[in-house]
Amino acid sequence: MSERASTPTQDSLPRRFSDFATLGEALDYAAQGQRGLNFHDMRGKLARPYPYSEMREDALNMAYRLISHGVRKDDRIALVAETGPDFAALFFGCVYAGAWPVPLPLPTSFGGKESYVDQLSVQLKSCDPKILFFPAELADMANDAASACNVEGIDWESFGDRIAVKSELPSAQTDEICYLQYSSGSTRFPHGVAVTHNALLNNLSAHSHGMELTANDRCVSWLPWYHDMGLVGCFLSPVANQVSTDYMKTEDFARRPLAWLDVISAADGTVISYSPTFGYDICARRVSSQTQVNDRFDLAKWRLAGNGADMIRPDVMQAFVDAFGDAGFQASSFLPSYGLAETTLAVSIMPPGEGIQVELVEETELTGHPGAPDRPIRYRAIVNCGRAVKDMTIEIRDENLKPLADKTIGKVWCTGPSLMKEYFRDKESTDACMVDGWLDTGDMGYLSNGYIYIVGRAKDMIIINGKNHWPQDIEWAVEQLPGFKAGDIAAFSVTTPGGEETPAVLVQCRTTDEAERAKLREQIRDKVRSVTGMNCVIELVPPRTLPRTSSGKMSRAKARNLYLSGEIQPYAIAA
Repeated sequence: MSERASTPTQDSLPRRFSDFATLGEALDYAAQGQRGLNFHDMRGKLARPYPYSEMREDALNMAYRLISHGVRKDDRIALVAETGPDFAALFFGCVYAGAWPVPLPLPTSFGGKESYVDQLSVQLKSCDPKILFFPAELADMANDAASACNVEGIDWESFGDRIAVKSELPSAQTDEICYLQYSSGSTRFPHGVAVTHNALLNNLSAHSHGMELTANDRCVSWLPWYHDMGLVGCFLSPVANQVSTDYMKTEDFARRPLAWLDVISAADGTVISYSPTFGYDICARRVSSQTQVNDRFDLAKWRLAGNGADMIRPDVMQAFVDAFGDAGFQASSFLPSYGLAETTLAVSIMPPGEGIQVELVEETELTGHPGAPDRPIRYRAIVNCGRAVKDMTIEIRDENLKPLADKTIGKVWCTGPSLMKEYFRDKESTDACMVDGWLDTGDMGYLSNGYIYIVGRAKDMIIINGKNHWPQDIEWAVEQLPGFKAGDIAAFSVTTPGGEETPAVLVQCRTTDEAERAKLREQIRDKVRSVTGMNCVIELVPPRTLPRTSSGKMSRAKARNLYLSGEIQPYAIAA
């Protein structure tokens, strides 16, 4: 059997910029051309080209199998989101069958089996699916979670071997739900974002216009398909905008990050590729100063190097330019953006070619607290995240929902056709963030001459290395240790002197024994590592130190401000 070539970058099929009524129509159109998806191994070598025409045929057969199995319109179908043809065919098979695909995460390298089964179980209970599909190698863990939730578990290899009996497919309407997307890594407070076909395609159209897509563009990605940037930005957008895409699995990128740059170097045409800040950081650190990068890499073709999913650090971006400039990488290729699952994905995109732009903001302006009088003045570089995408409107509002003037920090609100319909079966949470057709993002930021600058986290979320961690999860984990109760712990993110973000955990401690405190710190550190996969700042504070709201709840935001301003004084660590 001869080796199959990658799907082409250019195609005679006229480009349509996501102007379809449904996602199924988008694949129907893309399948008329020659472009498609291409899956690469951990060394960056092509393992499987997957033209959209082949993917459509597989997806239709999956739809027939699903219908034969009893799946009906609006059923939820949970899918472990492994990057590959099986997930792609099943995702679109669900769409063709009128069901809602629900991508769920793969296991991480930390936390172990029990942690993964717990995470799957909570999300399965939230989305209430008819079936959980998974790759055969995860059968042990996935079946445990499915069984615990009374959900049928099926490995997709055996399901794909079933005979596909052709049947009539339900018609889809543009205002119907297309899929559910979980907006965070939360294991205790899952939010299933319900996205309609119309909202999705509107946002995918905004991608193509915001990036000024050309006929010679090709996408390269290692981002996971259970995250909105990977799923929407690097899987569904290429389909709806007919772009050939090259993939590495996320775990392969983690093992061999420079293979990402090998795939970009080998790509035919100009490249669009996105990463959170940490992806650029890993590559810049991994390459040796003695390496002749121009001998191995050709990064002059990298037209748009997208940045998103966590706070953008200008020092890391500069380090990447310093490391790979000799390979042709241009700093002007950087494309900062801002988005969230509740808006389908994109809220703003930097106009191509403008690169990284920063403004220095005094740190006390960011917290709203003046800080201690003798505290040194510190500035933080805030990155420009671009302009609102097509059909999106952004406002900065105060606590009374009144719009604020330029360069005034407030809550970021936005409205447009790509807003989610709701949090699935969670009216209270939906009503808390959706007001009169506007979405309260929970993020803090400011506008300046039509550009948006993001200065704070969404809903207290801690985002480290592109992965979301709800502080409630960390606090709950620490509460499981003996001697603690709800309200004793506050978790939030802080910026280290080196400019990196890390979780910080303030814990009210009742023991005065230094040895006991040292032991406690290690127990807490181990517990938090099991949840986040990383080390964090552990600060023990006196009882009754953490501030409370008027209703008696611990105020995480106020605790963070008091800690940063020096008003909360932790116990000293014994030498």
